[in-house]
Amino acid sequence: VNISILIVAVVIFLLVIHHNFLSLSDFLRRELSDPSPLGLQPIDFIPAAPQRLADERNDKEIPVVIAASDERLGGAIAAMNSIYQHTGANVVFYIVTLNDTVDHLRMWLRSPPLKNMRYRILDFDPRVLEGKVQVDPQKADTFKPLTFARFYLPSFVPHAEKVIYVDDDVIVQDDIVELYNTPLKPGHAAAFSDDCDSTSSKVAVRGAGNQYNYIGFLDYKKETIRKLAMKANTCSFNPGVFVANLTEWKLQNITKQLEKWMALNVVEELYSKTLAGSITTPPLLIVFYKQHSSIDPMWNVRHLGSSAGKRYSPQFVEAAKLLHWNGHFKPWGRTASYAEVWEKWYVPDPAGKFNLIRRHSEAYEAK
Repeated sequence: VNISILIVAVVIFLLVIHHNFLSLSDFLRRELSDPSPLGLQPIDFIPAAPQRLADERNDKEIPVVIAASDERLGGAIAAMNSIYQHTGANVVFYIVTLNDTVDHLRMWLRSPPLKNMRYRILDFDPRVLEGKVQVDPQKADTFKPLTFARFYLPSFVPHAEKVIYVDDDVIVQDDIVELYNTPLKPGHAAAFSDDCDSTSSKVAVRGAGNQYNYIGFLDYKKETIRKLAMKANTCSFNPGVFVANLTEWKLQNITKQLEKWMALNVVEELYSKTLAGSITTPPLLIVFYKQHSSIDPMWNVRHLGSSAGKRYSPQFVEAAKLLHWNGHFKPWGRTASYAEVWEKWYVPDPAGKFNLIRRHSEAYEAK
């Protein structure tokens, strides 16, 4: 009987404590919901920062890879400046260049508008292209090894999961974080802008072959190409601006696949002759055939360098998130459309080299 009474007493005692605990919890919840600054708050309470400040303080690195050759260095500088000035994110530029350009590049990057920009300079060794690119001895000076830097992204940013690659002939007019956040489908290692999208299809490029489908880049008379069973009218894509998932890139050995098709072209000449010797795009088209995602077309409004004439309205150019002067008419060389937009982001060369040629050179090749 005594044991039973003791058990009942303990149960009653626990019920009383439980009731008091619930009452205290209700009291604390009421106090914490009180808008008054005197209300109780958890000891680890941290006021939520305004969204703008939270975004600006985001320390997640956004890697942007860009190739910078000495004769086009002003283009790369303007592109990076436009990206840097349009974002509060932690953008880090991975600038791929050749050894003889490094000193000039470092001097330029010390210019006041760029001095707080985060970057890493990476030296590209052209010897990795031996046996993979056939160079005409009579045109050796036109060979641009840095155009292949995009094939080796995991080597330049080994620890990143995702990167953005941009050509040096672009100007960005919006926050690059939006492009970085482009969703990629499962199993896709990259997202490109398709050449059949609404922006590119407005422009008919004359004298350069068919730049909108695979037959413009690959020689379908070659058996090796025919065996791939890739439809000749498949919409091509532009590799001057893209987002890469490096985890998938490494998993699928994309770099090795690209090198395979480069080496095969040396032996079999698989690329089309209609695009003035384009040797960068064809291997990408083969490897990413129906295996790539798409970026918003406004993040690669191109063909501004296809001719000196203005192919887009001023309103459309202003609305574009990224302008791309692909083609022979670069905004720093021969007269190009909307060069004044590019000039807003150009930072003068402290060494005075680029200034001497930016409006007179005829030597810039189209990508």
